[in-house]
Amino acid sequence: MALHLSKTVLMTALLALPLAAAAPAMAQEAKPREAVISVTGDGESSMAPDMAVVTLSVVKQAKTAREALDENNKAMKDVLGALKSGGIAERDLQTSGFSIQPQYNYPQPVDGQQQQPQLIGYQTINSITVRLRDLAKLGQVIDQSVTLGINQGGEIQFTNDKPEAAIEEARRNAVAEAVKKAKTLSEAAGVKLGRIIEINENEPRPLPQPAYRATMMKEADAAVPVQGGETTYHVSVTVTFAIER
Repeated sequence: MALHLSKTVLMTALLALPLAAAAPAMAQEAKPREAVISVTGDGESSMAPDMAVVTLSVVKQAKTAREALDENNKAMKDVLGALKSGGIAERDLQTSGFSIQPQYNYPQPVDGQQQQPQLIGYQTINSITVRLRDLAKLGQVIDQSVTLGINQGGEIQFTNDKPEAAIEEARRNAVAEAVKKAKTLSEAAGVKLGRIIEINENEPRPLPQPAYRATMMKEADAAVPVQGGETTYHVSVTVTFAIER
């Protein structure tokens, strides 16, 4: 009889375990959701650029692909040689595009009939991206490159080799703006702002800057005048605050 009673008590205890385990979860679900305020703050910081990224291209046309390629190779070798002699390191020179394309002439229709396109030659385009760390040489580099055969491109983007200091300041400005917004919202709603629950940061990025495009000509009278201005970095953060009851 004693053994039978022990088994009964054990079975009752085992059946009660799931109910006991579920009790805290049910209580947690019944707990009201914490009131919060979520705001987004934007911060910016500017610094003078110390580096320029320039895209330069050589475009050549000839009757055959071989002739177009040979002419392009010669011009690009001269450009690369001049850039390296001017102190630009190998790591700052990168081929960014290359193509050989047939060129066609499309005759006018005859008696309403489309005519077959006529192959008239080939075009080769070889593009390089140059990272220039001495901005004082930028105008000279563009001018010299055009003289040696660069005849397309010239887009310039100013940036910074080490923008960390500006990004850190932009972060502080973004958080400060978020806190200010949250205080304004809580005061307007008549509630008290509590602790910070969560902070999320979007990826820092430089703001779009108007790109300078140098005019590609076969001859240039003087070094191209270029102004670097400032590069502005932008950080956005989302901050969630608790509302004290």
